[in-house]
Amino acid sequence: MVITSMQSNTGIFAGAEAAAILARLRAFLSPQEIGCHLVGGYIRDSLLGRASHDIDLTVAGDAVGLARQVADAFDAKFVLLDEIHQVARVALLRHEERWYLDFATTRGTIEEDLAKRDFTIDAIAIPVDSLQFTVGSWQSGGGELSTINHQLSTPRLIDPLDGLADLERRLIRIAGNSAFIDDPGRLLRAFRLAAELDFSIDTETEAIIERDRELIKGVSGERVGDELGRIMETGRAADSLRYLDQLGLLDLILPELAASKGVEQPKEHYWNVFDHSMEAVAAVERLLVALTREGDLLDSLTFSLDLADHFGQEVAGGRTRRGLIKLAALLHDVAKPQTKRIDENGRMRFLGHSQQGASTTDSIMERLRFSSRERRMVTRMIEQHLRPGHLSNGEEMPTRRAIYRYFRDTADVGIDTLFLSLADHLVTRGPALEMEGWQKHVEVTRYVLARWFEEETTLSPPKLIDGHDLIDKFGLAPGPKIGVILETVREAQASGEIATKEEALDFVRKEVGKNDATKR
Repeated sequence: MVITSMQSNTGIFAGAEAAAILARLRAFLSPQEIGCHLVGGYIRDSLLGRASHDIDLTVAGDAVGLARQVADAFDAKFVLLDEIHQVARVALLRHEERWYLDFATTRGTIEEDLAKRDFTIDAIAIPVDSLQFTVGSWQSGGGELSTINHQLSTPRLIDPLDGLADLERRLIRIAGNSAFIDDPGRLLRAFRLAAELDFSIDTETEAIIERDRELIKGVSGERVGDELGRIMETGRAADSLRYLDQLGLLDLILPELAASKGVEQPKEHYWNVFDHSMEAVAAVERLLVALTREGDLLDSLTFSLDLADHFGQEVAGGRTRRGLIKLAALLHDVAKPQTKRIDENGRMRFLGHSQQGASTTDSIMERLRFSSRERRMVTRMIEQHLRPGHLSNGEEMPTRRAIYRYFRDTADVGIDTLFLSLADHLVTRGPALEMEGWQKHVEVTRYVLARWFEEETTLSPPKLIDGHDLIDKFGLAPGPKIGVILETVREAQASGEIATKEEALDFVRKEVGKNDATKR
């Protein structure tokens, strides 16, 4: 067993809230003489200077019972996570921040427990009873510790697998030869941790991943989707996808994408379908970085800070627009293999690949248990990804009517689809990119975004009239025709042709009269 000490300036408990929680936990456990250790990701992230509100603990005894006691003592919420393996959570709120203490029963000795974990950087422990703090103040009333000034003494680290050395080497190394057999979900977790931490996977672990990769077929879709989604949130998604493909996992989790390997495209395209899709993810990452870097690909694009905020919006389960647009980029041409045709003129065509690709992607995301909103957003991006390329007419910028129709049809992913189209443009020609055409595409995007940000109320106008007005004023019967007329009114409103209710009614009067004349 390797036991080392950690300097107090590592900052593992530098945050006052974490220190307060742990100091109170130590005080609670001390009279009971319960063996309890901090383990796993919280120690790893703290040593790396990464913020974390998830604190994992292992207990020599009844972890679930202890978690219930802690929840009661801390006035927190108790959640039973896994009855079979005796894992429970205490969720507490401190100063509007959520903290989670996960308790599990120690498997054998602490050293034996650490040896059963996934990777060496997660196989480090600290005895809770070794933590000592200097108290800054006490909250009046219930005696809750409110602030901690600093650590009084350094804690002891239990590091039997040299996890600290791997942290320094920035290396993901398997804790034991059977780690993936014990939990096949760790196969994807290795890539996710490498992407999040900017680490490498060591060569022996790579070999074991290749050996055990078929085990991923037994992992639940929800867990695969969660790990894949978290990879997409990082700035290394494209590299991670290539890495997954290199070690044979990508085909197993996304067999629909595997069908695009080697599928050739017209001469305008630099890469085949699969490589084009992988490069599209990298292009999205470049564009997202360019939003905050002057003089890059988007030097003529304004509203960069607004756009950066837009892509940072959370959609579901901690996943953001940033990750979803990368998933859309990966799958935007997934239906090209089955829609590939050679027409009578010898031209290669992929008719309907956007619509069919959206349907295929919806099935994939359902299998991976993404939320209905995430599925709707990604499939709409894919369905509409060719649309921005048709917005302008030669040298002219899009009309207000065209911009209105675009944002109407793309709904809440209009901005995202514009960026997907930019990424698609970048990787169509690859190194042979023509800057004049690229700059024109960026300029059209800039113009459309300017109209959206400056005239959002015009492009998404409030209702001037509704169905009751059409029924009352014109004697129209309820039915689909009502919706068609109302949409025509909104389109005319967005293009600036009408602005008041009276003008809207007059517009409808002319439309109804025109239709009656056509019938006669």
